[in-house]
Amino acid sequence: MRYKVEYAPSAIRDIERVRAEVFEASKSFSITEKYIDDLMDKIEAKADFPKSGVPLYYEDGFTGYYHVSFKSCLAFYRLEKDTMLVDRVLYGKSDYIRSLHLNSFDEY
Repeated sequence: MRYKVEYAPSAIRDIERVRAEVFEASKSFSITEKYIDDLMDKIEAKADFPKSGVPLYYEDGFTGYYHVSFKSCLAFYRLEKDTMLVDRVLYGKSDYIRSLHLNSFDEY
């Protein structure tokens, strides 16, 4: 069964940020669009077998998220019925635990 892929508004913003940064570095629309197309293809390829993504664990427990990597990006998604919900597309070196709101403490 192929899962339907949906992108959260935060994931769409993340992809647009990646698009802007790739364009800034390359100064090429064709390179930028190929990069984004390849990123989206890598994410959507998981729709056939979404549990083949890397499960994300935090504090010894499964968070409900899986991720797939593409170059310097990690796309985080979760499964809900027959839908693969892509919540964020972040840089692998970022504090993605905080970005996904998985940390158990507040800094206030």
